[in-house]
Formats: sequence, C-alpha cells, structure tokens
Amino acid sequence: MEWWHILIIVLLIVLIALVVLYFVGTKMAKKQEAQKAQMEAMKQVVSMLVIDKKKMRLKDAGLPDIVMNEVPKYMRRAKMCFVKAKIGPRIMTLIADTNVFEAIPTKKEVKVVISGIYITEIKSVRGGSIITPPKKKKFFDRFKKKNNDTTNTKKEKKK
Repeated sequence: MEWWHILIIVLLIVLIALVVLYFVGTKMAKKQEAQKAQMEAMKQVVSMLVIDKKKMRLKDAGLPDIVMNEVPKYMRRAKMCFVKAKIGPRIMTLIADTNVFEAIPTKKEVKVVISGIYITEIKSVRGGSIITPPKKKKFFDRFKKKNNDTTNTKKEKKK
C-alpha cells in the first residue's frame, strides 16, 4: 500500500466519525430542549432552610430507589451537588445546579426555584444578599499578571 491509500482511509474514518457525532449531537440537543421545557413547566418557588451541602456520589446521597433507577448509568458514579434542606416540616435531599450550589449559603433560609428535586436558581437569601462565587482565573491570565508585575519592577530598577 502506498502512503496516499492510508491517508484516504484515515480521512474516510474521520469523516464517518464526524457525521456520526453530528447526528448524535442533534439528537441529544432535542432531548435537552424537551427536558428544559418539562423543567420550566414543573418549577415552583419554595422557601427552605439549608442544613448541609456536599458533593458526593448518587449512591451515597440516600435518594430513593425510584430516583436511582431514573438516572443514567454513566451519571451514577459521577459526583453531584447535593443540598440537605428543611422544607416545611420535612427534611429533604435535593440536587442542585453547579452554579447554584456554590452560591447557596448553609444554615440560612433561602428562597429557591425547584423543579422536582432539582434546584435551578436562587431567588433570595433571608438576612443577606446572594453571594456570587468569584470567577476562576484562566490559565494564561495568571502568567499575564506575573509578567506585568515583573516588567514593572525591572523598569523601576533601571531608573
């Protein structure tokens, strides 16, 4: 076999993989849109007292078997954001969105939007304001700041 035969075979395999990924991606996007519409229909505002929040596996959270069976198998091993909260007289374990999880204060009363057992957003915090977590610095931003600091000190030394 010549080198261009191998090149054509590799290009065909890459092309087939891209076509498959395109169709799988569109199918997943349609599923996600349907799930978002369903969550929007089920959302309700609830006031709750946050007892504890942790990132743990689904098995360790103590959720009912019905919930365990509904979750896809690949997500069962992944760590998820869980919030233990008192809603009325009941203590419940809820799953939080990752953005919401970091902003939820513990040991405080919070008004949140819930869709089933999923916390989608925070409306208000009693006795304070919603604290947004600081954004993480990007990899290159750290070097830019260091380079600017070192160049400024070098210029000062030259004077």
